[in-house]
Amino acid sequence: VFEFGQFVPSRAATLEARHPTVNSFLTGMLAVAVASPCTAPFMGASLGLAVGLPAGQALAVFGAIGFGMALPYLAASWWPAVARLLPKPGMWMDTFKKFMAFPMFGTAVWLLWVLGQQTGIDGAGALLALLVALALVLWALRGRSRLLLASVALVVGGFLAVAIGPNVIKAAIPSALAAAEPGARWQPWSPERVQTALGDGRPVFVDFTAAWCVTCQYNKKTTLANDEVLQAMDGAKVQTFRADWTRRDAAITAELTRLGRSGVPVYLLQAPGKPPIVLSEILSVADVKDALSRL
Repeated sequence: VFEFGQFVPSRAATLEARHPTVNSFLTGMLAVAVASPCTAPFMGASLGLAVGLPAGQALAVFGAIGFGMALPYLAASWWPAVARLLPKPGMWMDTFKKFMAFPMFGTAVWLLWVLGQQTGIDGAGALLALLVALALVLWALRGRSRLLLASVALVVGGFLAVAIGPNVIKAAIPSALAAAEPGARWQPWSPERVQTALGDGRPVFVDFTAAWCVTCQYNKKTTLANDEVLQAMDGAKVQTFRADWTRRDAAITAELTRLGRSGVPVYLLQAPGKPPIVLSEILSVADVKDALSRL
């Protein structure tokens, strides 16, 4: 609908540092800033691990991530043959740019699902309505002849923001997890429930998760839903709990800190009278079965 370059002065858009090394550094910072929102969900486990490591090891992890992001640029600059393999500029770039909108649409769908987990159908519907109003405003602002239509669109958008906007940030009560059946496999986590299960002589397995955590959702759909894992848990009489950190619950944050973690996913297995076992962020069937066998 519009180009960002139309809103930024050409002098600012083409601004470069005089020193080539400084200019390359600033270009790299821009590339990382642009890529971070896309790569963060996939590197969350690595970054969560790095935060809890000693300084030297943590810097090594971040250095490896930075080297990986810089590697294509280094390869193209060190070996001209690599640069020659790159496609020449042309109309294909405009087509590719428009095609890349579809992954962005997919991201919007995923984020809408995350919001729906927190606010329910009312919050998700309200956000969709506000996005439609925003799209109408942007479309109407493109031409001077549409000034009246743009004004009406702004009024409608403002009315919707006041009328249904609060639904976007209002938590859904009760959540599906909070309303879990007493006999359901996954029970809502709380320190008291964990201690009660341990006091009854039952091992516990806690899944610290969040709706926005891609790694959490992958582990949940694969390893934690695996029949072998579930049978092994049933055989060991393990009580399973799920700690939902989607809205950054303070009690869950305190428990993560106690375990030496700063984010999710975290998987805790503990038997009565034994120290807790914290499993890897990238969970596998073999890892869980091995930990259960050592109870």
